[in-house]
Amino acid sequence: MKYEKAQNILPQDIIELIQQYMDGGYLYIPRKSESKKSWGENSGIKSSLKKRNNEIYNKYSSGVSVKDLSKQFYLTEESIRRIIRGEKQLI
Repeated sequence: MKYEKAQNILPQDIIELIQQYMDGGYLYIPRKSESKKSWGENSGIKSSLKKRNNEIYNKYSSGVSVKDLSKQFYLTEESIRRIIRGEKQLI
C-alpha cells in the first residue's frame, strides 16, 4: 500500500475536518466494497500457489512419496499432506 499526502489529494476543508478527530498520524481509508480484491490477486501469488499445489498432488498421485515431495518443494511433510488433502477435496 502506498502512502499519499492528504494535501495533494483532499480539499483543505476536509483536511481540517479530519484534523478535528486526528491531528497528525496515519489514517487508513478502506476500499469500496465493490472494488475490493481478494488475497493474492494483485501479486499473482494465489495462482502460483494453486499451480504448485496441483503439481504436488499430481506427483503424489503418480507415486512420488510425501518425503520426496517435502524435499523437492522445501515444505514440511505435514504441509505436503495438508496440500494433498485439500486437492483431493477439490476433485
